[in-house]
Amino acid sequence: MISDKMVELVNNSSVIRAMFEEGKRLAGIYGAENVYDFSLGNPNVPAPGAVKEAIMSILEEEESTEVHGYMSNSGFEEVRQAIAASLNRRFKTAFNESNIIMTVGAAGGMNVLFKAVVNAGDEIIAFAPYFGEYRAYAANADANLIAVPPDTSTFQPNLEEFERLITPKTKAVIVNTPNNPTGVIYSEETIRKMAEIMERKQKEFGTVIILFSDEPYRELAYDGAEVPYLTKYYANTVVGYSYSKSLSLPGERIGYLVIPDELDDFASVKAACGVATRILGFVNAPSLMQKVIGRCVDIDVSESVALYNRNRETLYAELTKLGFECIKPEGAFYMFMKTPIHEGPFCKLAKEYNILLVPGSTFGCSGFVRIAYCVSYDTIVNSLPKFRELAEKLGLTRKQEEKA
Repeated sequence: MISDKMVELVNNSSVIRAMFEEGKRLAGIYGAENVYDFSLGNPNVPAPGAVKEAIMSILEEEESTEVHGYMSNSGFEEVRQAIAASLNRRFKTAFNESNIIMTVGAAGGMNVLFKAVVNAGDEIIAFAPYFGEYRAYAANADANLIAVPPDTSTFQPNLEEFERLITPKTKAVIVNTPNNPTGVIYSEETIRKMAEIMERKQKEFGTVIILFSDEPYRELAYDGAEVPYLTKYYANTVVGYSYSKSLSLPGERIGYLVIPDELDDFASVKAACGVATRILGFVNAPSLMQKVIGRCVDIDVSESVALYNRNRETLYAELTKLGFECIKPEGAFYMFMKTPIHEGPFCKLAKEYNILLVPGSTFGCSGFVRIAYCVSYDTIVNSLPKFRELAEKLGLTRKQEEKA
């Protein structure tokens, strides 16, 4: 009954969501406090108080038809102006409201862009490890997702392989930094070299290759790390942003696209994205949340970052002490840990200790697991004895003692 394409998508449905549902099942058996669910990037940190204040004041102060009614497919002009002004202050850019389209989160924005510019059979490149839903977003546009093999020593993009994989069919390249699932921030040197490669390939093939910067974790950076703003390095860049993580609003589905004037055929792409927003069924981004973002665009999220950082520092220190291996995350709220045995049996064994992890193959990089540490600090602390039991079961603690 269902379409052939959906048969495949259903069969490969999100492992992350499946683990999340498993966590709820186990919580019903053992109690939520005894289940250590690191599966889903669902922020435990509450939304800033200013968000609730903005919602309440908007509902009280503005006309209902204005708050809840239709607007331009691109979104409220004053909200787009506020976002453009904020970006200009922070990154020394020169955007205005015409460069911004409000979207149903970053995922909605990515699907809008792909609908607007991608033809069936085109290729979209992603750097492994990558967010697994990219496969589905490419399939939505009848495109082929091409994965660049990872450099597991640094998890910076493998640029030699990247250059080799670009073809005349390459329509877009997805960059996600800070990265889900590794927490790695792509360096400015990496971004510059990537831009140079793409410029060369555009000239070689006589094509336009869009660099899509997927940025739901931009503000979540630690130890003073800076995240390069990609429009400053490559003209054919489109930015997709979401407030899901920075403001802890994943269920509100609010974000935006930045389409710079410098983008090749800017006017047509902007118009196509506006139409795509409508015909994909979004029609427009949620009106109330657009208004809220207009008032909260420059909100300080340093307190949230500090809470995630405490989780990061504690978990990294304790897991590496037990003998587990991973690169210390520079941003986002994920840790990508190497597994001492095959990831499938490892995840199954971890579940025996009520620890829920997502296998790296979900992100196109086997031999690892993702730990989403956007949980309460109590969950971090209470999980550590179970991680120790897991390490002892695998003989890791003995190996650490022998090294000492």
